[in-house]
Amino acid sequence: MNYRHAYHAGNFADVLKHTVLLALIEALQAKPTPFCFVDTHAGCGSYALDGFEAKKTGEHKDGIGRLHPAEKVPALLQRWRASILGSADNQQGLKHYPGSPLQVARLLRPGDSAQLCELHTEEASKLRDLFRGNPQVHVHQRDGYEALKALLPPTEKRGLVLIDPPYEAQEAEYRQIEQALKSALQRWPTGVYAVWYPIKLRSQVQPFLRGLQRSGVKRILRAELLVHPDDSPLRLNGSGMVILNAPWNLDDVLREPLRALASLLSQERPAEFRLDWLLDEAGSMLNTPSPLPASRLPRTPGRR
Repeated sequence: MNYRHAYHAGNFADVLKHTVLLALIEALQAKPTPFCFVDTHAGCGSYALDGFEAKKTGEHKDGIGRLHPAEKVPALLQRWRASILGSADNQQGLKHYPGSPLQVARLLRPGDSAQLCELHTEEASKLRDLFRGNPQVHVHQRDGYEALKALLPPTEKRGLVLIDPPYEAQEAEYRQIEQALKSALQRWPTGVYAVWYPIKLRSQVQPFLRGLQRSGVKRILRAELLVHPDDSPLRLNGSGMVILNAPWNLDDVLREPLRALASLLSQERPAEFRLDWLLDEAGSMLNTPSPLPASRLPRTPGRR
């Protein structure tokens, strides 16, 4: 499968990913010292919601399209929505969806930087055009996993690595992520690492999450949103973000936004969310990833 994100831009999985991404960037902005953002699978950076691909699937209608008219959403979601709808491209309605590189680039302060990796020639060319003339953003046409060896640790010493691959071969992708994280953590053990992952069958995700618990990182936070039961390999039932070296209060920042997203993005059944620490500050396993649906799990702090 040749994955093209233009078909899926702005869907419910993007909404979860970019809500968490904004929370992470704002946590980095809490300190005045510069930070570096590294995106291993940057894509083309911006997507037309009135283009052929987005119209063919209509997935954005059940994602960012649901947030567009929503009232009384938590402050984090208000800020994120405003950054999307307030862009020049969307002055005449919701027509463009910015990818992770563009969303982060708009938040960079003087001294901050972004390193964007994209392997595919056409996507990388569009990415370069998007950021041409921006000295804070650097585009690399190369394999993002391999690029981490050259880019880490960054000169800023603080920052975030986003790993958001297409998962064309899911099991193989998990193994690549594990190897890339092992090497990256040796080079930059204090960096924040955020990994997006799809949820089709829960059993496919569990070994990956359990492996991360043995990575040597002390704080690992999981955030998930499920719009369908996680028991079918034929569709995207949900998605998650797992954050290594997560900011200590990130769960408090995300809890109400995720609760709101579960309400706003429900489809034929009520959506559910998970928000829990897989490892705490002492490196203790607080929750062993379970194959059971979220609604059947024991209630613990941070989990709905």
